[in-house]
Amino acid sequence: MSDVNSSASPAPAESLLRLDGISKTFGSTTALKGLNVDIRKGEFVTVVGPSGCGKSTLFNIVAGLEEPDAGGTLSFDGRQQKASALLGQVAFMPQKDLLLPWRSVIDNAILAIEMDGMSKKEARALALKMLPEFGLAGFENQLPHQLSGGMRQRVALMRTFLFKRDLMLLDEPFGALDALTRTMMQRWLLDVWQRHNRTILFITHDVDEAIFLGDRVLVVTARPGRIKLEQKIDLPRPRRPELVTEPAFINLKRNLLEAIEEESMKSFV
Repeated sequence: MSDVNSSASPAPAESLLRLDGISKTFGSTTALKGLNVDIRKGEFVTVVGPSGCGKSTLFNIVAGLEEPDAGGTLSFDGRQQKASALLGQVAFMPQKDLLLPWRSVIDNAILAIEMDGMSKKEARALALKMLPEFGLAGFENQLPHQLSGGMRQRVALMRTFLFKRDLMLLDEPFGALDALTRTMMQRWLLDVWQRHNRTILFITHDVDEAIFLGDRVLVVTARPGRIKLEQKIDLPRPRRPELVTEPAFINLKRNLLEAIEEESMKSFV
């Protein structure tokens, strides 16, 4: 009998979301064609690509808002199913925070779980415990117009985390923030993600952000979208701010920018 190698690497995490040969057409426009994606439980996967490449269409399919064309397969948590079956099973935060102006911070944060059937009293009690973690302690009764852009995004993210789903889709959540606030939000999000052990699929146009946050970066081709490059980000966690200036980070950035620029040029032809 051979000896067991105690230093062997752990088995790869189980697949949570798998898309095989996914295509989507809108009239004469093909948004996605033959797209393959495999997201494992607990991963933080970032998605980059030229404008109009189908990233948002991909998110709409995974969120259950759009059904892909016939021919491809979608599996979630080991079961093959229609995209529509994922509606309500995946937490989805779009680009805008979509806070309701007449609801306070805490009542905006509990909106999703309240609509999911939890009583307002129970939802508020749960949210109150989470406010400090999201940097919102003492702001529970403020209205959205009284908050900074970064605080509004934290409310929207808290709403997404409170809606306890294994997979979270974040569509450019920091795109409208200034550079300093964006950097701070990235570091904060990584801390929250690691504490809550969720799986995140994150769209961004910022290559530095994609590398800094992700376990893997997926580069999507010009329309029709498919995966051009899957870049593993083998950088230590927790991610330090100065990481962005180190040679390993810069080499990854150079490789990704080359792939994205090639696809961006195609979108102008």
